[in-house]
Amino acid sequence: MKVVAYLGGVPNPRKAPHKVEVLRRFVDGVNRCGDTGIAWGERSPVQADVGVIQGWVHEGSASVPHLQLRKNVAKNTYNKHTIIVDSNLFNYTGIIEPHYSRYSMDGIFPTTGNYFWDDPDPARWKQIQRDYNISLKDWKPRGDNILICTQRNGGWSMSGFDVVDWLKQTVANIRKYTDRPIVVRGHPGDKGAQEYLSKNQGPWEISTSSSIVDDFNRAWCVVNYNSSPGVAAAIEGLPVFITDPNPSRSQAYPVANTKLNTIENPAYFDRQQWIERIAMSHWHFDELSNGSAWAHMRKYV
Repeated sequence: MKVVAYLGGVPNPRKAPHKVEVLRRFVDGVNRCGDTGIAWGERSPVQADVGVIQGWVHEGSASVPHLQLRKNVAKNTYNKHTIIVDSNLFNYTGIIEPHYSRYSMDGIFPTTGNYFWDDPDPARWKQIQRDYNISLKDWKPRGDNILICTQRNGGWSMSGFDVVDWLKQTVANIRKYTDRPIVVRGHPGDKGAQEYLSKNQGPWEISTSSSIVDDFNRAWCVVNYNSSPGVAAAIEGLPVFITDPNPSRSQAYPVANTKLNTIENPAYFDRQQWIERIAMSHWHFDELSNGSAWAHMRKYV
C-alpha cells in the first residue's frame, strides 16, 4: 500500500515543526509495517492509496497554496482515502507530552469521517488517563454561571456561521429559560477573539482565564456550537449543550444536551463507551514511528 504524507499542507513549518514531525513519523510507521510511505514536500498531489494531510479544509477556504493542496487531496481523486490529522481533544489539560493528535479518514465530523473506533479497546482510554492524569469525573455542576465557549471565527466547523451572530442568538435563547450569569470564553486559537468579543459586548462577562478548567470550576454548564470544549466539559463532569442544528457533527453529541429549554434541568449520560471510542482516534508520536498507529488504521482502509 502506498501512503503519501503532504508536508506542503503545513503553511508555516518553522512556526509549527510538530505538524511536520507528525507527518514524517506517520511515514516512518507506514514503512515499518512493510508498506510504502513517502513524505512529499511538493504542493501537487500524487497517486497513492492514502493521502495524509495535517488539518482540514472546506469549500469556502481561501485559495492559498497549502489549503488548495489539502482540498485536492481530500477530493480523493489521486488517492483512495484521505487521513486527516487534527487537534487533540485532551489538549485542555495543558499536558504536552506525549504528543497526541486525533485521526480520521475521509471526513472531519463523526457524521462524515471514519475515526477508527468501531471496536474500542478499553486499554487505550486507560493509557490516556495515565498520560493526562484525567478521569471521568462525576456529573456535577460546580458553580452558577453559564459558560459559553465560542469557536474560531471563519473556521470550517461552523460552516460559515458568524461567531458573534451565533453568540448573540444563543444568549437570547438562553435568556428564555434562565437568568444565570453568562461567561463567554473565546477560542484560544482565534487571535482576534478578545477584540471582537469586547467590541460586541453584551449581557455577559468575558473570561480572561488562561485555563478552561478554571472556567469549568465556576460553571453550571457549558454551551458550545459543536467543538472540543464540549468533550472537555463532559470529561470533567459538566453538563454540555450543543447548539449545532446537526448536533451529531459534534464529538460530544452522545453525551450532550441539544435543547436549551432544559438548561436548568440537564440530562446526564453514561460516558464510558463514548470516551473509549474517542480514545481510539488519538495516537502519539512514538506510536506513529513504531507503526502501531498505522497498523490499527490500516484495517479500515
